[in-house]
Amino acid sequence: MKVTVERAELLKSLSHVHRVVERRNTIPILANVLIRAGKSGLELKATDLDLEVVETVPAEIGQEGATTVPAHVLYDIVRKLPEGAQVQLEVGGERGTLTVRAGRARFQLQTLPEADFPDLAAGEFSHAFKLKAADFRRLVDKTQFAISTEETRYYLNGIYLHVAEPAKGKSMLRAVATDGHRLAQAELEAPDGAIGIPGVIVPRKTVAEIQKLLEDKDAEVAVSLSASKIRVQVGQVVLTSKLIDGTFPDYGRVIPQGNDKTLFVDKGDFAAAVDRVSTVSSERGRAVKLSLADGKLTLSVTNPDSGSATEELEVDYASEPLDIGFNSRYLLDITSQLEGDTAELKLADPGSPTLVRDSTKTDALYVLMPMRV
Repeated sequence: MKVTVERAELLKSLSHVHRVVERRNTIPILANVLIRAGKSGLELKATDLDLEVVETVPAEIGQEGATTVPAHVLYDIVRKLPEGAQVQLEVGGERGTLTVRAGRARFQLQTLPEADFPDLAAGEFSHAFKLKAADFRRLVDKTQFAISTEETRYYLNGIYLHVAEPAKGKSMLRAVATDGHRLAQAELEAPDGAIGIPGVIVPRKTVAEIQKLLEDKDAEVAVSLSASKIRVQVGQVVLTSKLIDGTFPDYGRVIPQGNDKTLFVDKGDFAAAVDRVSTVSSERGRAVKLSLADGKLTLSVTNPDSGSATEELEVDYASEPLDIGFNSRYLLDITSQLEGDTAELKLADPGSPTLVRDSTKTDALYVLMPMRV
């Protein structure tokens, strides 16, 4: 194998594929990236057996061939090469090493046979649809913060992607995530081909990689789905991942419908006040108390170890007085997702979940469980 490729192209591609590779591996070949030189260019491929990323970059192919080398080592080498360098990759000799040349720098890397590299065979995809990267990114960004990290409830360790039919009669492509304390839901009009897709749970690691692929907001994203796998293609990058094999809970039962107390508050002022008073909260509890009265909101935190804090805000609230507590970090996570200037909170009582929305947009909603304060 003999290839010449621009450093910038190779680095961009390696930055996509090397993230999939776990730094600690019991299977040596999984620490490697597969490099294949062929007619279409230079193909790079990495996998952790659950997730696979393949990218093809333009290159001058002197001799076709394939090998595998340590992914993180190759990435670090290319990252440290001077900008504008032409990188030569060559496999030769009986020892089976890959020689990396750029200017006067020369590296020799140990290889493992290409034949040993696992292939995440995709099988047949039953559904396929396309949408703009900006739209897909929005679905992911609005919900990923609520993904659970509790491994015992593995079915919550991802985003639930499915098509729902709300009261408007339109089919909506909807993303939902919850960790049991908060829930995030975002949706957009279902693109052609999405109707009838199986409800799937996209794993947390896959969600993070998809986010990074969607940087170009104008790019078109091709999504293919089966009951067990998802494939996302953006330009020359193809990401294939297994899905979480589990049943996502009936989240609709958690979304409150009858909350009769409505609070409108300036999002920026509210977030800043929560952030300030929570400075004295305990690391473990993080509880902030919201005391609502006519036109006024008082935020307070009491920590026996460090002291107390209060702050008052003028708000639009005309219902009966209410005291309710929330995890301050969860409140800040949710307010950071709101795009408008005003946050709308629908409340019921101190023990019931609260609905949070952007007062102007209806394509995303958040549910937050209260805390005792």
